[in-house]
Amino acid sequence: MNLYVGTSGYSYKEWKGRFYPEKLPDKQMLHFYGEHFRTVEINNTFHRMPRVSVLEGWAEKVPADFRFVLKAPQRITHIQRLQDVDDSVSYLLEVSSVLKERLGPLLFQLPPGLKKDLPRLGDFLALFPPQVRVAFEFRHQSWFDDDVFSLLHDHQAVLCIAEAENNLEVPFVATGRWGYLRLRRPDYGDEELKAWVERVREQEWEDVFVFFKHEDEARGPEMARRFLELITAPKGFGNL
Repeated sequence: MNLYVGTSGYSYKEWKGRFYPEKLPDKQMLHFYGEHFRTVEINNTFHRMPRVSVLEGWAEKVPADFRFVLKAPQRITHIQRLQDVDDSVSYLLEVSSVLKERLGPLLFQLPPGLKKDLPRLGDFLALFPPQVRVAFEFRHQSWFDDDVFSLLHDHQAVLCIAEAENNLEVPFVATGRWGYLRLRRPDYGDEELKAWVERVREQEWEDVFVFFKHEDEARGPEMARRFLELITAPKGFGNL
């Protein structure tokens, strides 16, 4: 199992003196981050897609085995709500492709008010070529049923398993050969992290992407590093 563990975003000045060196120039943040983690979830793509030149610049600053995960633009998920989005999806695929081997999954976070609509989801999934990895973060309880899981499985798309401080209960269901976790609580102790590690180890995933939430106190990088330590520890956790 290939482990891709990191944080949601990286360019936080609040992390200087905690995760980043105090006097590290902003333009060197991504390079420094890439020396410690193999992936980052880019959330500002939700508001607008960056220029091709920006993505090419990002790719040059990280190792070849690093993966950028892009959150899909709100035009697709929140404004058009997955319908009549052929052009928007084509543009997303075209721009993101410049990352080449450093492109990880695309994350589609749906609005809380969008309820289960299987035909809508099926038509949307048909827009993606099989080599593109897509993950869905559903935020309405109605989506969590076998019909949806089966449709995702048929397209090798995955259910984003997200944990946050709300009442939404997201089941731990594997729908593809890889997994995607968003651990959104502000703090995780060792026992909580070990519980998530065990759940990941039980899966037969080829790759797993795990992201911790941005916090001003730089707890995200700390928890990501601790998760990696726990899941790769030989004693009690087996070999991954």
